[in-house]
Amino acid sequence: MSVNPRGPNAVDRHVGSRIRLRRQLLNMSQEKLGDELGVTFQQVQKYERGTNRVGAGRLWLMGRVLDVPVSFFYEGVSESMTQPGFSEGDQTPIVDDFIQSADGVALAQAFARIKDGKVRRRILELVRTLAAEEAEAAAAETAEV
Repeated sequence: MSVNPRGPNAVDRHVGSRIRLRRQLLNMSQEKLGDELGVTFQQVQKYERGTNRVGAGRLWLMGRVLDVPVSFFYEGVSESMTQPGFSEGDQTPIVDDFIQSADGVALAQAFARIKDGKVRRRILELVRTLAAEEAEAAAAETAEV
């Protein structure tokens, strides 16, 4: 199966994830964003998934509607994203998956409101402990099979 050179690539998907992130941070629906851009909510979904590329003029308008500079949509893009696959130490896929989930956005918003560093570290330790316990349970379940 050959890759369509005119189709969306990793950068298109990154831009889409940044659109989704900003829209969710503003508690804006896909329908509302689509109305502001003059497109359907289905088109907004395609932009956010990176299925369809966002043209320069539409991206500029999107920046105005979402109250961010166009550069916001490209923050975090690195040269490694344009290469097939990611380097072993690259955390980009994990971060993207987290931000794509509604729980991830809600958790990030709530966590950002906590200013006490000790509290933030305790929350991080709690999450790490819960994740380790879940991994141990999954490993035990797999060993039983």
